[in-house]
Amino acid sequence: MVTQPQKHHPGEHLELGQFIPLVYHYHMLADQARMDAFREAIAVAVPPNSRVLELGGGTGILSFFAAQHAAKVWCVEINPDLVREARRILALNTGGERVEMIEADAFDYLPPEPVDVVICEMVHVGMLREKQIPVIESFKRRYQEKFGGMLPRFVPEGFIQAVQPVQQSFDFDGYYAPIPFFQQPTAQQPRTEDLGNPVAYQLSCYDGVLPATCSWQGAITIERSGQLNALRFITKNLLAIDEAKQRTIDWFSQYLVVPLPEPLMVEAGQQVTVSFAYQPGDPISALKPVATLNPSPPPNRL
Repeated sequence: MVTQPQKHHPGEHLELGQFIPLVYHYHMLADQARMDAFREAIAVAVPPNSRVLELGGGTGILSFFAAQHAAKVWCVEINPDLVREARRILALNTGGERVEMIEADAFDYLPPEPVDVVICEMVHVGMLREKQIPVIESFKRRYQEKFGGMLPRFVPEGFIQAVQPVQQSFDFDGYYAPIPFFQQPTAQQPRTEDLGNPVAYQLSCYDGVLPATCSWQGAITIERSGQLNALRFITKNLLAIDEAKQRTIDWFSQYLVVPLPEPLMVEAGQQVTVSFAYQPGDPISALKPVATLNPSPPPNRL
């Protein structure tokens, strides 16, 4: 089990992620891939007349989806401005009255009675910045101490982490600036060239033991020659398992491209060793990957 985490990192208030202003929520509401995936997953995961808890509810949209099926939804949000706005918005929507907005810290709150489903979308690529894993670990421990028995179903149910070698242009009108940045998973990326296939390095289910660290050291085979100067980090969220249709309902977080401290000239067929380690919820700056070229095997001699 993960030990009780530090809730906040020094300087974290300077990063967007823990206390997102209302104006930024528009872009999440307008993200059709995100909305479609969660609406479908919640319809599969939430039984009729059930009870649902959402941790970190924002504007309440996911709780609203759950309220179309559930009898009662508790939606926890720490930002008082968002709590006020969510209450106003929910009142404008049919079924919104089944959502009770709770101003509280998700690390501390427990519902007044057992619930069937827990929704928690504090997801960030690489499980960085936001507190998805620490919050759920804290919730599981406290929930079973209070109620015992089985844990509720989680949405998302799990995640897969992967890393991919890329050649990235960091030239901006003659100004070389190798800095980390995000990419939309479905958009074309003309400044990015894949040098190999994504390699999965971590798979976890929220109802099981969650990782205390996100770390990996392993080999990646180069498929295309070029300059390996960055790694692309990919997080595939398994929102729900639809057993009736034998499939998963998935949603990809934004990709994160992180420049390497030392670029490598690589050729197809070579292997590189990639290593990194950080704790879930760490700031992006904690992700400092390193790649080294593996020595080529000696030629066969007759």
